[in-house]
Amino acid sequence: MAKLDDLKLNAQVKGIDPSGPVSILNVKWHGSDVVEFTYRDIGGKNHNELLFRDREADLEILEAGAPWAFDSNGELFRLVSEAYRIRMVYLFDPWMAVHLSLVEPLPHQITAVYGEMLPRQPLRFLLADDPGAGKTIMAGLFIKELILRGDLQRCLIVVPGNLVEQWQDELFQRFHLPFEILTNDRIAAARTGNALDEMSLVIARLDKLSRDEDLQAKLAQTDWDLIVVDEAHKMSSYHSPKDIV
Repeated sequence: MAKLDDLKLNAQVKGIDPSGPVSILNVKWHGSDVVEFTYRDIGGKNHNELLFRDREADLEILEAGAPWAFDSNGELFRLVSEAYRIRMVYLFDPWMAVHLSLVEPLPHQITAVYGEMLPRQPLRFLLADDPGAGKTIMAGLFIKELILRGDLQRCLIVVPGNLVEQWQDELFQRFHLPFEILTNDRIAAARTGNALDEMSLVIARLDKLSRDEDLQAKLAQTDWDLIVVDEAHKMSSYHSPKDIV
């Protein structure tokens, strides 16, 4: 007994034609239970027949057909090929994020992102430029480039509360990056109980993370490809007595 799904191009099958084994020339499905076969009988004549699932008991594969064929959806193949081409585009255009974003980066921004940060992965990097030097632009270019290279799926950005909307707007308008803001409503609506685990591109308030111990515990349960902290000089490192050995 053979399944209809097992009948491939060039397969030798017994049970379709009473004259003997046939060679499958073409396979075309109609739904999931009916398949149309074009086959050649032992006399060399071509035939066309519809087979239903109830015929599977009569079928026997004498010789398996080719594991591949050229009968797939051409549009889907083109879509996959284009997606793969875009994924590999950074190999031919090392500044791809710049060309896909609405920015005109300055030389020091190019040097920081493409000369220092991208070649050294993984890393911890401190951007200590003066205010107005475009640190948000550099962060956006860095994130965009990592996504294009397939190195980033989950990113957390921690910023002061008064800057969350500004970061969200800048990243979307300039780099087309759809970051979500971690709000109380989003935390309460989490299906799994951990909104941080359900969100891939997140902007969180620094003051909220620092004061909410429950949220800190949930953050410790998540993994991130990249964490960006804005105005990191406002953070502090401390140890509780139980952490001191």
